Amino acid sequence: MSTEAPEPLEVLIGHLKRVRGTDFASYKPASLRRRIDKRLSEVGVDDLQAYVDYLEVHPDEFNLLFDTILINVTSFFRDPEAWTYMAEKILPTIAPTAAQGDELRLWSIGCASGEEAYTLAMLLCEELGEDAFKQSVKLFATDLDDDALDRARQGRYDERAIEPVPTELRDRYFEHSPNGWLFRGDLRRNLIFGRHDLTRDAPIRRVGLITCRNTLMYFDSEAQRTILARLHYALQDPGFIMLGRAESLFAHHDLFKVVSAEHRVFAKIPAVNARAGLLRMARLGSEEVHAEVNALLALSELAMDAAPAALLLIDAEGALVSANVRARAMFGLTPADIGRPFRDLEVSYRPVELRSLIDQARQSGKAIKAPFAQRGRPDGSAQHLEIEVAPLGDRGARAVCIVFADVTEHHEIQEDLLRSKHDLQTAYEELQSTNEELETTNEELQSSVEELETINEELQSTNEELETVNEELQSTNEELQTVNEELRVRTADLNRANALLEAILSSLESAVVVVDRDVLVVEWNAHAEDMWGVRSEEARDADLFTLDINLPVEELRAPIQAALMGTMSQPLELDTVNRKGQPLRCRIVVGPLSTPGDQIVGAILAMTGIDGA
Repeated sequence: MSTEAPEPLEVLIGHLKRVRGTDFASYKPASLRRRIDKRLSEVGVDDLQAYVDYLEVHPDEFNLLFDTILINVTSFFRDPEAWTYMAEKILPTIAPTAAQGDELRLWSIGCASGEEAYTLAMLLCEELGEDAFKQSVKLFATDLDDDALDRARQGRYDERAIEPVPTELRDRYFEHSPNGWLFRGDLRRNLIFGRHDLTRDAPIRRVGLITCRNTLMYFDSEAQRTILARLHYALQDPGFIMLGRAESLFAHHDLFKVVSAEHRVFAKIPAVNARAGLLRMARLGSEEVHAEVNALLALSELAMDAAPAALLLIDAEGALVSANVRARAMFGLTPADIGRPFRDLEVSYRPVELRSLIDQARQSGKAIKAPFAQRGRPDGSAQHLEIEVAPLGDRGARAVCIVFADVTEHHEIQEDLLRSKHDLQTAYEELQSTNEELETTNEELQSSVEELETINEELQSTNEELETVNEELQSTNEELQTVNEELRVRTADLNRANALLEAILSSLESAVVVVDRDVLVVEWNAHAEDMWGVRSEEARDADLFTLDINLPVEELRAPIQAALMGTMSQPLELDTVNRKGQPLRCRIVVGPLSTPGDQIVGAILAMTGIDGA
């Protein structure tokens, strides 16, 4: 029996989990494949199987791949309005925990290089004061990227990264150094950076606030549900979670409620657990026991009297031990009847024979229901009763409880219903037809609701995908800015070199001509323009032997070819005329033009008039 071969993406995911212990199976396939394709193009590999082979040969590629997949796009005070809301509304709610000296725990998920964690630390210091922050706050910051965590632990940032931090906060919480801005060490001790996999590792417990911004959107819906359940478990009561712009918890209304939809802040909905009452146990003296028993009996009597039905309690010997107020009124029982054998009382056989039912209940150990009974009231009206005999205690000799429920109103209603049945039958048929129409409409509405929910999920997924692409574009833009800065520096160096070359050529007394290996003019200085009457713009990129000048250039062919072979020829003296038509004896020196690596790339011709023409 053949089995289908796994997809190449699954093979790569399995390889990463097996070799490096990082599982990307819960990530959205489209986003994951796009990031991996970016890495494939950078290393020049055509397909995923070849890339797996490449990883085995180049173990350093793992870190570069993880850097590409785990998009570390972050900054201080990212989305400033959300952080303003956090500082004004949420932190004052959880701050009293630390102000009272209790430990306040917070968790920054997907912290990357740490900007978000340090942002939260600064806001907490502003809310609590530095002393309370040092004594009572633990801020956990986690990520999958070990290199990013190393940078976060250092807390060092350059001028560009620190720019979003307000000046007063920067001066208060950072120390300036030649290598950038360093977050204060005495406050940095309260931040704990570590590697954590949301899909596999146990959550950090008893946290008052979780920031998980633009992290959930990389996971599929099933992984998101699992992660959110863990985060709900991690939060204390009350507890808050702050998400990114493209994320929401509207589909998880059983776990979190919306605090601010605009700023993506949600609060934990506490889990409701049934708590059994504990039985109070104590050692008491005899007088205390007596008082306790009397109190319990009085409480029991009150409880029986408060019952909505008539109750009789028969002990194991068959004596009536208790009757609540409704039973006494219903059957005319008096205090003298308490303790009498139940079989001697009228209620034992009227309105229904109860003695046999009591025996059945004691033998079976189960509650027995008697048929509906009817009895006359003193006012002549009929009363209908539902009677249940329930055994109490162990098998054999059991006490029993007899419950008389007054169902007169129910019986009357049922008779009214029977009388109305004939009239209702026609209406029922019409109602049935209407109900079928309503069911059809309801099914259509349900289908529409499901379609809308599907569309909403697709829109949410698309929004998350767009946010992911946006972060990728931002990451690419930062790379382009870095390349552009390097290009600007190199362009400036090149401009300075060209200016220096122009100055050197202009300062020479000789006419200087530089040609490449194809004898095309590369440089033509001002003295050459003055001597031969051809501007530099006209001469550049032209074949030297085709230029319309008075110099017999054909006689230079051999020296130039020798120079291109690396040989310096003897100076030549040629008779010619200059641009003014005056006779000129020109002394020409031809030499090779080579690179620092001794590669011949052209020839240099230095021309000097020796007749002074």
